Amino acid sequence: MQPFDEESSEQLEYYPASLFVIERVKIKYACFKKCAEKPVTTPGPEKVVEKGLAGPGLLAWNVISKFGDHQPNYRQEDIFARHGLEIARSTQCGWQAAVADLLEPLYKRMVVLTLLSNKLHTDDTPIRVLDPGRGKTKEARFWVYCGDDEHPFVVFDYTTNRSRDGPEKFLKGFKGYLQADAYAGYNRIFAGPHVSEAACWTHARRYYFDAQDTDARAGEMLALIQELYRVEELVRPSIAAARKQPLEKRAAALAPAYTLRHQLRQTQSLPILTKIKAWLDTRVLDTLPKSPLGAALTYALNQWAALMRYTENGALEIDNNTAENALRPIALGRKNYLFMGSDKGGSRAAILYTLIRTCERHDVNAWEYMRDVLVRIGTHPASRIDELLPHLWKPAAAPQPLPPQAALQNCR
Repeated sequence: MQPFDEESSEQLEYYPASLFVIERVKIKYACFKKCAEKPVTTPGPEKVVEKGLAGPGLLAWNVISKFGDHQPNYRQEDIFARHGLEIARSTQCGWQAAVADLLEPLYKRMVVLTLLSNKLHTDDTPIRVLDPGRGKTKEARFWVYCGDDEHPFVVFDYTTNRSRDGPEKFLKGFKGYLQADAYAGYNRIFAGPHVSEAACWTHARRYYFDAQDTDARAGEMLALIQELYRVEELVRPSIAAARKQPLEKRAAALAPAYTLRHQLRQTQSLPILTKIKAWLDTRVLDTLPKSPLGAALTYALNQWAALMRYTENGALEIDNNTAENALRPIALGRKNYLFMGSDKGGSRAAILYTLIRTCERHDVNAWEYMRDVLVRIGTHPASRIDELLPHLWKPAAAPQPLPPQAALQNCR
């Protein structure tokens, strides 16, 4: 039989990641003519972690594995062991601390820029942290602050409790709209002349969703809220397309989309909101205050002005899902690593979460970003630190090609 044609097929295969040793040789020079000059050595590249074995790529992988992929250190310890290398979880903690300390200037700059936003989304979630001397954990808090389109950062803050002092300290100097839940700790912030409260319709909706099992009338409100979201869906594709524009064109693309959304809310959402308010005023008269539906009615009526706020500005969202979604990685992470080792560890985790989540917001490869920045940040001019922010970052040079399947050398 003679060949007359061919047929090809593809199969997706996997090769495990490789650990390998990069050996750098520094030449030593000396004068052998009995001159007074001391021997000199060729300067080599500085290490990210002083006297540390880990290179920037390994450090970036270790940090992202924990704070991006939710792999606690003890699991990474097992993964390293499969590659034939013993790296204790205590060593990994040291790496992560060193990386956070190096990136702290970037984090502080992102905080400053985020507070220049015209609107912020914020929310919080609990985290357990070891309580020294007591042999158990205490509850601390992570807060997230999502900047607007001109200040596109996802910034985390760590506090030792949920008191109002945390957000008040972080938001000092902020002027604009603050979209949040009905946490009373924000009340003093909203009482001032500079911050306007915008509430969350998703949060309000949950009360009625939970109440429908005990009172069928809650379904009437769910249907009305669904009408509000149908109006929002009319312009979501335009806004999503505008946000995909290059940074320099994004503001110009978003302006008409936000104008259209404002117009739709004025012409279509406001009549629905009028119906909702009338329904609330009627139902509150014949509903037990402590029933599930009564609690839903009380929440909506107490928050009514803030629930209406999104109709004032097309750049505002109808809900606070932006912040709630930003907190999901922490919720996933704490199911795996369970608790923070210290308050300092919590503050460092906030730095690393900030960099990783902001990379994700801009579709930036977090590993490539962190690997590059860890090499550069020690010598990068402070006056040009904005060049290293995730949305403005450009690699210093093409990364060195890595061996496809490098053998692990004995580096112990």
